[in-house]
Amino acid sequence: MATNFNPEHSEGPVAKAIEQQTAKLPSDLFLWAAVGAIGVSLTLKLMQKDKLALFVGQWPAPFLLLGLYNKLVKLEGSD
Repeated sequence: MATNFNPEHSEGPVAKAIEQQTAKLPSDLFLWAAVGAIGVSLTLKLMQKDKLALFVGQWPAPFLLLGLYNKLVKLEGSD
């Protein structure tokens, strides 16, 4: 468990519950979700569904950020 260097600030019950659940997910899940979104976006673009392709094409970055958050929670823990 990581040491809390700022004891005045602690995680709330909702954040703790979310971190406990997301820590159970494998980190690869978010990477593959990002790769899948890129593939779906490319497929939609080839099908000339440009607006939908752009919409789905914006998903990889949030998936990768969620994966990074997941990895940090696993390594550092909450509080």
